[in-house]
Amino acid sequence: MQEKIITQTTNWIKNVVIGCNFCPFAAKAMLRSTIRYVVVEETNYDSSLEVFLEELRLLDQSEDIETTLLIFPNHYADFEEYLDLVALAENLASDEDYDGIYQVASFHPNYVFEGAKADDPANYTNRSIYPMLHILREESITLALQNFPDPEGIPERNIDFAHRKGLKQMELLRLACM
Repeated sequence: MQEKIITQTTNWIKNVVIGCNFCPFAAKAMLRSTIRYVVVEETNYDSSLEVFLEELRLLDQSEDIETTLLIFPNHYADFEEYLDLVALAENLASDEDYDGIYQVASFHPNYVFEGAKADDPANYTNRSIYPMLHILREESITLALQNFPDPEGIPERNIDFAHRKGLKQMELLRLACM
């Protein structure tokens, strides 16, 4: 089952994240095979945060891992419950003195940006196959942004792209990954 979850997640990264150019830096990590996938099947907040902290510590020791995706296929289906997990993970990272070292990005099947309607195609820029926490190295982000023209415009370009594609096309792109 874990293999299927990782395959679906990889398909989503390739076909949606990279294919739609939502993250212009994802292709490099994919090509270099420096993405670590961790499927967390049985969990609650405490055990999720324990796994999250273990991943931060593993990244400290493993320069060859660029980024980690913690995938929760059986939990956090409720988006508000998931947002609580994101906040708890960010607070834990800060409490453990990881500010400026790692950043948490959030992806969820029912992702809705604050102030957006649930059926806004732009939500699909963060709508993954499964709820997941994406741990990124801040230093890598900083270096990548130095060589990227207009990094501040990335979110707006993503929104424009999703709106041009439309809701049905964005839904189909994600569904094709499963």
